[in-house]
Amino acid sequence: MSIAFWAGLLLALVFVLVLVIWSIRRHRDPSLKIECDFPVDELMPSLAGLTLGTVVGGNSVEVHENGAFYDVLLARIAAARRSVHFETYLWKDGVLGRRVAEALIERARAGVQVRVLLDAQGSRKAGDAVVARMRAAGCRVCFFHKTKLHNLGVMNDRDHRKIVILDGSEAFAGGHCIVDDWLGDAEDKQHFADVSVQLHGPIVHSLQSVFSENWAGETGELFLGDDVFPPLGPAGDVRIHAVFAKPENSAPTVKILHHTVICLARKRIWIQNPYFIPEPAAIDALGAAVERGVDVRVLMPSTSGSDNPMVQHAGHRNFEKLLRCGVRLFEYPHTLLHQKIMTVDGVWSAVGSSNFDDRSFETNDEISLSIADVALAARLDGIFEKYVQRADEIELERWMRRGWGHKLKDNVSYLINEVL
Repeated sequence: MSIAFWAGLLLALVFVLVLVIWSIRRHRDPSLKIECDFPVDELMPSLAGLTLGTVVGGNSVEVHENGAFYDVLLARIAAARRSVHFETYLWKDGVLGRRVAEALIERARAGVQVRVLLDAQGSRKAGDAVVARMRAAGCRVCFFHKTKLHNLGVMNDRDHRKIVILDGSEAFAGGHCIVDDWLGDAEDKQHFADVSVQLHGPIVHSLQSVFSENWAGETGELFLGDDVFPPLGPAGDVRIHAVFAKPENSAPTVKILHHTVICLARKRIWIQNPYFIPEPAAIDALGAAVERGVDVRVLMPSTSGSDNPMVQHAGHRNFEKLLRCGVRLFEYPHTLLHQKIMTVDGVWSAVGSSNFDDRSFETNDEISLSIADVALAARLDGIFEKYVQRADEIELERWMRRGWGHKLKDNVSYLINEVL
C-alpha cells in the first residue's frame, strides 16, 4: 500500500482519538429552564439542592480588597497551629510569592501540616527553587494535572480555585492570585483590583471538602481528625452554601447557580467580572430579566485595562445584543478588575473564583459561594459603585460605529472563546 494510504489512515485514527477524548471530557450543556416567583433569598435551600450542596447557617463573612488581603492572610497563616491548606491557580515567583512561601515554610518547620495544591499550568512559573524550599521544610506541594501522557484527556481542565483553610476553622476564598500585580491598591495598571472573603463558622467544613476533592484526586491522601475537621459552632448569622461540583450527566453546578439566580432576580443584577463572555442562553436570561424590570449592570475591565485583551475582544462580539436587550455595560480602563462577584436584589451574593465565561462554567474547577446576607450585598455593591464612577459606559449607537478592525478582532477572538 502507498505512503499516502498509511498517512491517510493515521490521520483518520488521530481524528477519531480526538473525537473520543472530546466526547468523554465534554460536559452536557442542557438548555436550563426555570419557572418560579419567590425571592432569591427565600430559595437558598433550592439553590443549594440544585447545586448539590446544603445551606449552612451560623457564619461570618469579612471582605478584603486588593493588596491589603495579603496582610490579613499572612497574619492568619502565621497563627495556624494544626493545618494550613492552600490551593491556587496562579502563582508566579516574585516578592509576593516568596512572602507566601516563607509563611508556609515557617509553619511547616513549626510542626503544622502544610498542604499546597497548585495548578500545573497556572503555577508553572512559581519557581523551582521556591517549591524545593517549601518541600525541604516539610510542606507537601502538589501540582494539579501536570503535563503527562496519562493526563491527556484532562489537560484542558484546570484548577482555577483560590482557597485557603486554616486549622479547619477559618477559610479564605475569592479571586486573589499569588502574583506581584495583585499587591498595592489598584492604583495603576501594574496593581490589580480584587476581592476575597474571610469565613468563620460551619461553612469552613465545606471549603475543606472542596480542597480535599482535588487533593485526594492528585495524591490519594484522605485527611481526617480535629486538625482538619474540628467541631465548629456558630460564628455569625450568615447563610452560605459552597458551589463547586461538576457532575458527569448535567451542567456544572457553578453554571446552574448563576443561571438560576439571573432568572429569579426581581430588582437588580450587578455583575463584576474580569472575563465576561456570556453564552447565548445567558444573554437571553439577562434580557428577560430586563424585561421584568430588573436593573442589569456589568462592570469589567476594558481592553486597555485587561491582562488579556483577546478575552475582552471575545466578549465584545455580543455587546450589541446585550445593549439591545437593555443590559448596561461598563468598562474600566485603568487596571484589571479581577473580582468575580454578582449580587441580586440587594439580598444575595456570589463571590469566588468563577469567571462569567464558558471556560469557568463548563471546564475549570471553580468555587462560588452563594451567600444570603443584606449587609454583604451592600458591601459588594459599594465596591461596584466605587469603580463604576471611573468606568466608561458603552452606548449602543457609539458601539455600532466602532471600526472594522475592532469588529474583526471581536469576531476572531470569539471563535476560540471556550479555551481563552
